[in-house]
Amino acid sequence: MRQELLSLPKGLAEEVSKNLVMVARLIDEDPEQAYAYSRIALRLASRVAAVREAAGFAAYATQKYSEALAEFRAAKRMTGSVELWPVMADCERGLGRPERALAMAGEPEVQKLDKAGQVEMRLVAAGARRDQGQLEAAIVTLQSPELASSSVQPWTARLRYAYADALLAAGREDEAREWFGKTLEADKDGATDASDRLAELDGVEFVDAAVDLADVDADADIDADIDDDEDEDEGDDPAEIAAAERASDVAEYYDEDDEEYEPLEQSGADSDADAEDDKA
Repeated sequence: MRQELLSLPKGLAEEVSKNLVMVARLIDEDPEQAYAYSRIALRLASRVAAVREAAGFAAYATQKYSEALAEFRAAKRMTGSVELWPVMADCERGLGRPERALAMAGEPEVQKLDKAGQVEMRLVAAGARRDQGQLEAAIVTLQSPELASSSVQPWTARLRYAYADALLAAGREDEAREWFGKTLEADKDGATDASDRLAELDGVEFVDAAVDLADVDADADIDADIDDDEDEDEGDDPAEIAAAERASDVAEYYDEDDEEYEPLEQSGADSDADAEDDKA
């Protein structure tokens, strides 16, 4: 990439480089923002293959598969390299064309890929089989020397995980459990959720302790409030409470400006109380 940018004027090269750095930095955590930076770089230097490739990956990360495919094709024309072949095939899957992805898996370009690229192509082809509902064919596609190998390579965890997931989808639960376990052995960086899938298969449920403690504290606060209210109620005079309720009723219904206002009828107990007050 550096060599390609040297073909640009110094100031322009620096500006393009800054945008490409932001694309690489944000593409995992904020793909939309990475995409925005890629568009700036593309506007500044669309004839640089590295820029087209970065724009392709940014579009791919935001599921703009048609745009991504166009950028990858442009980069491939500029460089003559086939290393983008697997991701181009996956774009075809994203566009709902798994048959094209499978056709690409049988093209001569695949033989020119390095080992990592060939494994990636195998993963894409298996995904295309699953898109077509061909679960057993997907399982067979993933069966390979790379899957059987005991050595751990950068692609090992993803390959084992895809195989375990396909087995589970096909209802082969015991085998799936075994391969999720093998995935976990190879996944030192936690790139997959194999541990969660294993726990799910074993019926283990994880509880968020922080949430539970918060619930306990909230329940305790509610109980304390209820106790305080009950204590306050116990100290009130029943006669005072009744008088306050009557006053509240009158205040609620009394409106001198309301032509339809009618005073509330007094209960028998209230009438007797008023009569006693008049005698006094």
